[in-house]
Amino acid sequence: MAKHTFSTLETFLIFLLVMMTAITVSLLSLLFITNGTIENHKDSGFPATQSPPATQGSTSPQGSTLTQGPTVSQVSPVTSTPQPPLFQNFTGYHIGVGRADCTGQVADINLMGYSKSGQNARGLLTRLYSRAFIMAEPDGLNRMVFVSIDIGMVSQRMRLEVLNRLQSKYGSLYRRDNVILSGTHTHSGPAGYFQYTVFVIASEGFSNRTFEHMVTGIMQSIEIAHTNMKPGKLFINKGNVDGAQINRSPSSYLQNPESERARYSSNTDKEMVVLKMVDLGGNDLGLISWFAIHPVSMNNSNHLVNSDNMGYASYLFEQEKNKGYLPGQGPFVAAFASSNLGDVSPNILGPHCINTGESCDNANSTCPIGGSTMCIAMGPGQDMLDSTQIIGRMVYQGAKELYASASQEVIGPLISAHQWVNMTNVTVSLNSTHTAKTCKPALGYSFAAGTIDGCGTFNFTQGTTVSDPFWDTIRDQILGRPSDEIKECHKPKPVLVHTGELSKPHPWHPDIVDVQIITLGSFAIAAIPGEFTTMSGRRFREAIKAEFATYGMQNMTVVISGLCNVYTHYITTYEEYQVQRYEAASTIYGPHTLSAYIQLYKVLAKAIATDTVANLSRGPEPPFFKDLINPLIPNIVDRPPIGKKFGDVLQQANPTYRLGEVVEITFVGANPKNSAENRTHQTFLTVEKYEDISATWHIVHNDASWETRFYWHKGFLGLSNATIQWHIPNTAQPGIYRIRYFGHNRKQDFLKPAVIISFESTSSAFEVVTT
Repeated sequence: MAKHTFSTLETFLIFLLVMMTAITVSLLSLLFITNGTIENHKDSGFPATQSPPATQGSTSPQGSTLTQGPTVSQVSPVTSTPQPPLFQNFTGYHIGVGRADCTGQVADINLMGYSKSGQNARGLLTRLYSRAFIMAEPDGLNRMVFVSIDIGMVSQRMRLEVLNRLQSKYGSLYRRDNVILSGTHTHSGPAGYFQYTVFVIASEGFSNRTFEHMVTGIMQSIEIAHTNMKPGKLFINKGNVDGAQINRSPSSYLQNPESERARYSSNTDKEMVVLKMVDLGGNDLGLISWFAIHPVSMNNSNHLVNSDNMGYASYLFEQEKNKGYLPGQGPFVAAFASSNLGDVSPNILGPHCINTGESCDNANSTCPIGGSTMCIAMGPGQDMLDSTQIIGRMVYQGAKELYASASQEVIGPLISAHQWVNMTNVTVSLNSTHTAKTCKPALGYSFAAGTIDGCGTFNFTQGTTVSDPFWDTIRDQILGRPSDEIKECHKPKPVLVHTGELSKPHPWHPDIVDVQIITLGSFAIAAIPGEFTTMSGRRFREAIKAEFATYGMQNMTVVISGLCNVYTHYITTYEEYQVQRYEAASTIYGPHTLSAYIQLYKVLAKAIATDTVANLSRGPEPPFFKDLINPLIPNIVDRPPIGKKFGDVLQQANPTYRLGEVVEITFVGANPKNSAENRTHQTFLTVEKYEDISATWHIVHNDASWETRFYWHKGFLGLSNATIQWHIPNTAQPGIYRIRYFGHNRKQDFLKPAVIISFESTSSAFEVVTT
């Protein structure tokens, strides 16, 4: 055949096709948040994390095999009926608390939160936990479940799956109306557990491995709480926590009426609300704290899975109450839940141009050189881990003081109200003569700019109210042109991505969302499916409290629990929406979203106050999608180097270390995501101290400890190394120590299915001295 030569036109068209493909990938990478048919596996039931204490962790005879942490003594309930209450003649509630691991995979998966390409998991700083709290009236019938989960946010698919499993196990005891699932909003947890296309793209696929691990952990925490229920009392307390936050969009906040702003001393909510739980003997059971702060002390250069500042607060409180237990274990459970954190940052030094050092605290968060990508807010510490611990300790200290002085008892009936609502078509009454409507979901230009806590990839700018013909053309060619209706509805937001009009392979954003309130006497928990800004939260709480009062429930305490049940991005005030900073551009249902939510939750408050919850309509049930996009990173066989085996030590410990130094040991590793499938081991590492008297090794740290680090270094063709660090605290006792590594490797023989095989390894012993 004659050789074909391309004409100038053909060459140009080929070039254009290549460029459009590249731009498609770039545009899809914007679809993030700042922040196959899937078959459900049976619960494999990895062990609970609450267990009896040893002297200081567990013991393991020298040379013995240690496959998991301390021995677990709790057994999950197997009945489908409620446990009978111990007795009914008391004032208070039956209370149960539970905690379980829900970490998921810590490698080969994106971290959920920042808009930064390549920020994938490469190891573990701390484990992620699901913390469940069950409260029931003395007769055991009216009850509620509140679960705080160390993840970015709760996905609708996750909630539906949990509700389905609860129904299978307990019948009608735990339902859509009395179960709240809330994410702490850490930006350092794994992604991959969503069903709507925007989040599936951001996650680079749906990871059934991580989804199963998280759902199983949530279920297990609820089962532990259900089993442990006992008569007890609840107390609430409130107080300010100063110095831990700033408003990251102060120019937006200033758009709110001056008369409204004058009623508050700060542009962030400093008030913390603590719910204290004790048994009838006054013994501590647990606490839930609500405080408005973004868990973004760990910035977008981080690759270690962790629970950020709120997780560190939980760690400190649980370690204080669970003396003699390893982290993640012990009977006391402390949850630090999210609230109206939408415009609240822990990076209290504020935004500065990282190239010049000058302030960039302006309406567009831009720098003279480098634009918005140079404008970053910093925390108070020497590095991001130090900042995480400083902010976390502030939050912990505030909660500790409020917990100790809590004296206002919560008494009264427990009532739950819930509806599913189509948020794309809510008619909002603005006044006696005017109405407005919510919109189909859409993201604005400033969404792609990110925030001062983590800027976007491209040089988009916050505060953008005019579209760009270049990006509009790219969008129109790839995704189609947004309708005039959606553009008009979202004004003054310039629509970047009209997600509400995109449905392939599945809808890009949810239409059906949960609205939910649960009351315990004069205490109300409003479960919000997104992130309220500071003023949005204030208006909401005030309106719901007034609605309760109108119908006879006076002096209600209303707390906002954010990131609940389904994720719908942000909710700004109407005034904040007009200037289109990041939070407003991410208010996906349009300028009247807050008014719609206030109207919908007032319906729930009225129903609770008038005892007409039974008359509430159920609403349209949300979908549960199958055939989700599989993860882009394939599973490959792990291989050790020639002449080595998994777990062999490549870099040994030094013979001696002093307090404050770092022990670092490198092993022949395997992909740690295998450990989310085969759960033979419940930790990647242990630090163990030799006890002469008993001639045994005692675990003093596991991978839930903030003093340890687990790094995974991925090589080629299945080769990898694992590095374990122990940052020796000043409180460490002198003596002989060792570090152990626990892993799982994927093996596949010819024409046979892959199997996951556990292995473990031990370093040489080393001494810790004080001088």
